[in-house]
Amino acid sequence: MLPEAKLDILLARHAELEAQLLGDVGAENYVRMTRELAELNPVIDAVKAYRAAVTELAGIDAMVSDSATDAEMRELAEAERPELEARRDELMQQLRVALLPKDAMDERNVILEIRAGTGGDEASLFAGDLFRMYERFAALQGWKVEVISASEGTVGGYKEIIAELQGRGAFAKLKFESGVHRVQRVPDTETQGRIHTSAATVAVLPEAEDVDIDIKNDDLRIETMRAQGAGGQHVNKTESAIRITHLPTGIVVMMQDSRSQHKNRASAMNILRSRLYDAERQRLDSERSADRRGQVGSGDRSERIRTYNFPQGRVTDHRINLTLYKLPQVIAGEALGELIDALTTEHQAAQLAAQGAAA
Repeated sequence: MLPEAKLDILLARHAELEAQLLGDVGAENYVRMTRELAELNPVIDAVKAYRAAVTELAGIDAMVSDSATDAEMRELAEAERPELEARRDELMQQLRVALLPKDAMDERNVILEIRAGTGGDEASLFAGDLFRMYERFAALQGWKVEVISASEGTVGGYKEIIAELQGRGAFAKLKFESGVHRVQRVPDTETQGRIHTSAATVAVLPEAEDVDIDIKNDDLRIETMRAQGAGGQHVNKTESAIRITHLPTGIVVMMQDSRSQHKNRASAMNILRSRLYDAERQRLDSERSADRRGQVGSGDRSERIRTYNFPQGRVTDHRINLTLYKLPQVIAGEALGELIDALTTEHQAAQLAAQGAAA
């Protein structure tokens, strides 16, 4: 059963917020309160629908048990009961999911990092395919994509690309994408028609803010240098490139894509902050669970999570044993949502099972 007292508290809080917003609230409070209200709205809708079904079912029970009810009405009520019970149970399940604790980072923007792995030029091309897949998926969600840093492959694609995806709920949607993605296909340069296997690593980090993690200036070594590689006449004339080393962890971020040293430094600090915060999240996750490999979205960067098989036109997610025979639509970003929804459902089921075991 659901905790009715908790539902009453949520309903009372929702009503309180609606009443307060009708009054005179400051701009800062208004933003905070409307955000809380927006998060509560789907939960409240689920509570009301569930309670309406419970009330309707109670009415049926009362009618059946009332001796004054004639036989025909009792029969109609009895016939209606199974459908109402099924609806109540379905609404109860939806409400349980709505009441699951939310990841505090779910609403954050995302730092997306894609690196070519084993497979040489083919891995770089695949990293490019993955980036375009996420770019198109982001466009379908109405998110903004901004490339922060890119190192192109020799025949196309990327050896490494880092981008910011800005949009509400970006981390909630993409957090299960971290890990090793493997591709099986015949390269254009392959004359014998042999299938090659290559890989790319994806890291999805919630964009961290200053309040999330404290970085001491004494822990940083910041170096300026001239940018390397192609980039026009300005490249070797100014020391606009920045390399920041976080001494306690050894994490290094190099940024040279902008002509502005200030902009490169800001981008490097943003990435460093997100990497440090992500490392802390992973450390806490591993402490909470002795067997992280059994969890969807454990964030283990070395774990092979998905295979894209071009000759067979299929995509397989190994964590939930789901295969979709619609590889072109997935790579185009259109059907990626099906994989993401399945992973989210699996994660929610694991959370519900854990709650049941703890109850």
